[in-house]
Amino acid sequence: MVGAFGYRFHARGGWGAGRGAGTAKIFRIGFLDSSTVSGSAVLVDAFRQELSKLGWIEGKNIVIEYRFAEHKNERLPELAEDLVHLKVELIVASGTAPALAAKSATTTIPIVMTNIGDPVTTGLVASLARPGGNVTGLASLSPELNTKRLEVLKDTVPNLARVGLLWLGGGVATEFQLKELRPAAVALKLKLEEIKTQLEAKGLESAFQTAKQKQVNAIMTISTRPFFAERKRIVELADKYRLPAIYPQNEFVEAGGLMFYGADYGDLFRRAAVYVDKILKGAKPADLPVQQPTKFEFIINLKAAKQIGLTIPPRVLERANQVIK
Repeated sequence: MVGAFGYRFHARGGWGAGRGAGTAKIFRIGFLDSSTVSGSAVLVDAFRQELSKLGWIEGKNIVIEYRFAEHKNERLPELAEDLVHLKVELIVASGTAPALAAKSATTTIPIVMTNIGDPVTTGLVASLARPGGNVTGLASLSPELNTKRLEVLKDTVPNLARVGLLWLGGGVATEFQLKELRPAAVALKLKLEEIKTQLEAKGLESAFQTAKQKQVNAIMTISTRPFFAERKRIVELADKYRLPAIYPQNEFVEAGGLMFYGADYGDLFRRAAVYVDKILKGAKPADLPVQQPTKFEFIINLKAAKQIGLTIPPRVLERANQVIK
C-alpha cells in the first residue's frame, strides 16, 4: 500500500521506500516517531524536502524506514529494536520518548534527535556543546517556551486568573514541562488548572467541559506530538467553548487557532536533515554540538479572536511577527 508521502507501508508498523536501481551505495536510515503518519506529515515533508536539497533522494541513494507508534509510547522500544535489527546506518528520533527508546536500543548506531525539550536533563547527551556517545541533533526548549506562552496569555486576556493546561499521561518530557509551568504560574499569580485528557474525540471534548466547569479564562497545551496530531480538533473545541488559547506550534494557528509563540518546528526538522547529511558523509554524533532553535515567532489570528469576542491589546499586537486579519 502506498502511503501519504509516496512510500510504502510495511505491516510491521512502518513506512519505507523501495530500493533504487543501480550499483551506487544506498544508505538505509530509520525514522522513529511517537505520533501518526497523518499527524506528522507536514514535519516529515519538511525533513524529506531538505534531504532532497542536500542530494539525498529516497529510492536512489537512501531508503528511509518509517516507524510510527500511533500515540502508543509503549510500542517505541519494539519499533526502535526493529530499526536496529534492520542495520540502519542512522536513526532520526522525533521527540523525547522516541529518542530515549532509540538510545536504549543501540549505543553504536548514530541517532539524530529533533524536537527534544531538554536533552541534557533527560540523559540523551552529556552536554549541548559536547554530546558524547551516539546522539546529537536539535533541542526545542519546550519547558522554557511554555513559561513564555503563559506570560503572553496574561498580557492578552483581561483579568486572567485561571489557565487550563491540557496534558496527557506521564512521560519525561511532560514532567519537565510541568516542573517549569507550575512555579511560573505562581509567579504570575495565576491558577494553573491541570486537566489530564485523552486523545480521542470524547476525551478532548470532556477536557474542555472540565475547563469550563473549573471556570478557566484561557487554555494551553503541553507541547507534545499527540496534541500536534490532533491540532484541528483542539482548535475547534477552543472556538466552541470560546476559550482564548496559545499553542506551541504555528500549525495550530494555520488550523484556525488564536495564537502561537515558539520555535519553528518545520525548521527543526529541516535542520535535522543537515545532521543526517553530515553523519552519512562521515561525521560522528559526539563531535556535532546539539543546536537550539534560532527562529522564534509570535503569530496572532484576529479572525479567531473575533469569533470568541476577544480584543487583543495593541501592545500585544505590536509584539507579533505576524497578524492574520
